Amino acid sequence: MSVVVVRGAVAVVESAGRVRLGDVIIVDGVVAESADIEGARIVDATGCVVTAGLVNAHHHLLQTAFRTLPGTRGIPMREWLPAMAAAYDEATVDADLVGLAARAGLAEALLCGVTTVADHHLTWPSGADTVAMARAAAEAASDLGSRLVFVRGAARDDPQEAAASAEAIVAALVPGRPGGVSEDGMLQVAVGPAGVHSDPRETFELLGEVAARHGLRRRTQANEVIDVEIALERYGRRPLELLAEWGWLAPDVTLAHLCDVTADEIAQVAASGASATHAPGCDVPMGWGVAPVRRLLDAGVAVGLGTSGGGSNDAGHLLADARLAMQVSALVGPQLAASEVLAMASEGSADGLGRSELGRLAPGSAGDVCVWDVSGVADAGVADPVAGLLWAAPGRRPRTVLVGGRVVVEDGCLVTADEAEVVARLFERVAR
Repeated sequence: MSVVVVRGAVAVVESAGRVRLGDVIIVDGVVAESADIEGARIVDATGCVVTAGLVNAHHHLLQTAFRTLPGTRGIPMREWLPAMAAAYDEATVDADLVGLAARAGLAEALLCGVTTVADHHLTWPSGADTVAMARAAAEAASDLGSRLVFVRGAARDDPQEAAASAEAIVAALVPGRPGGVSEDGMLQVAVGPAGVHSDPRETFELLGEVAARHGLRRRTQANEVIDVEIALERYGRRPLELLAEWGWLAPDVTLAHLCDVTADEIAQVAASGASATHAPGCDVPMGWGVAPVRRLLDAGVAVGLGTSGGGSNDAGHLLADARLAMQVSALVGPQLAASEVLAMASEGSADGLGRSELGRLAPGSAGDVCVWDVSGVADAGVADPVAGLLWAAPGRRPRTVLVGGRVVVEDGCLVTADEAEVVARLFERVAR
């Protein structure tokens, strides 16, 4: 039996609205109420706030290799999409690049306190070995000790090929596993077209059939600027109306972005049981809008938080994006409280993945833990150390990170990989 005790914190955020003192005890990778701790590994959390590992509900890990590219910042989505596509073509997307980009993006995530990443992979060159690409991302996560939700996406892919690829990825990575989740909970497979602006009804229906056969979660992007524009041009209707007709407003569906939604559409999403993911670190700097998170929450929609990809955000720092979400919320309604946004970045994101064991530290939850040092000058004068996680020191790194009770970051450094080597290998591959 493996026992780890996280001890000495000034505050333990157990779940939304529940902050306590005391130990966090992890037995065989699961949070326990109590245990015989003789011989346990003690993780010193003196001067720290302890939270559950953060959950990034919407990332595009491939884009980690394509950050700050000239001509891709502050431009309309109609120009940004082909600019990124050209960059992918020039770099030649294959399993090698997917693995190296995922390794860098997931390493960055762990160093930012993110223990689970949902990777909505949308780039599948014609004739590519899609199983090898998915396996490369999964192996990168396994090597680092990170949890990964790999989403077999589609962006203008042939619908039949996309569905066949999704079937093959499920068979290769999570064969026979309920919900597409591996036995150890470290890997999950989901499906999701990029959006109605990109993919036809057939793609949504065929990937939906794959999801139904295997109990997979479904994810898509909705009501960004271009999504609304193209839906109106092509169909004379708005995206959520199409998604409802195509069977993609349901409790197993998560909708990313939702920047441009009406009151009626918010009510429609809430009634469907679908969840949402806010991605302000992408949407705000690119000028694509701000999702009305307060109105979504008040309507009963579960809302998580994601960074989106490096092609629009440039960073995978979810806590920094949580701070941004809190700040910009006042532009579209009442300001969100720090505790609410922290909950979005943990249990809200986890619930959208169908993973209620993640994103909280109640007994029975996964032993994914972040230890955040709040004893330094950046937190001097902070009255509420939990709120200070977001309001102060936006670029902070956790002191220690555990995934399933295993220490993967210690003293702010990766335990499972050499950070410099991860960086060098990606730069070598993209020759920049």
